[in-house]
Amino acid sequence: EPDGEILIQSQRSAAGIYHKHAHELVAHGHAYRCYCTPKRLEKLRVQQEHRKQPSRYDGTCRSLAPDNIRDHEQKGTPYVIRLKIPDTTEVIEAKDGIHGIVRFDAATLTDAVILKSDGFPTYHLASVVDDHAQQVTHIIRGEEWLPSLPLHKILYEYFKYTIPQFYHLPLILNSDR
Repeated sequence: EPDGEILIQSQRSAAGIYHKHAHELVAHGHAYRCYCTPKRLEKLRVQQEHRKQPSRYDGTCRSLAPDNIRDHEQKGTPYVIRLKIPDTTEVIEAKDGIHGIVRFDAATLTDAVILKSDGFPTYHLASVVDDHAQQVTHIIRGEEWLPSLPLHKILYEYFKYTIPQFYHLPLILNSDR
């Protein structure tokens, strides 16, 4: 892994680094291949919106039978890789240097996509893998990323990486916002 070098995600993606990490999570049962089509996901989103529910993935592919997975693989069905949020009714706690202990209801989190069907990682996977590779100990980012903190904490734990200190700063706004 690079030591102090600037990491370029497109180059690391082409080298298969994120693919390797995502499939490592699949192999350990922490992630899974999702074969749902964009059409199905849009239909699900519309149904949830109609019922005034938050938009969340329903877990259809979370526990597919091995035969179903094999069928999809043989057909070459495109897939994304989703992070498995732990099955818990508990609260996920994370420490933030600005907000203190922040709590997230695990039941409201969704199994987030970490590797897209084109093989490119999402921010969640890439940032955790790259920050670990660079031995980052402190992460300062905008407050708008605070809702991602539980996903990142879960990724750090699944990879058995040391969790850095996070600081989520408010956005700086001028007088007219």
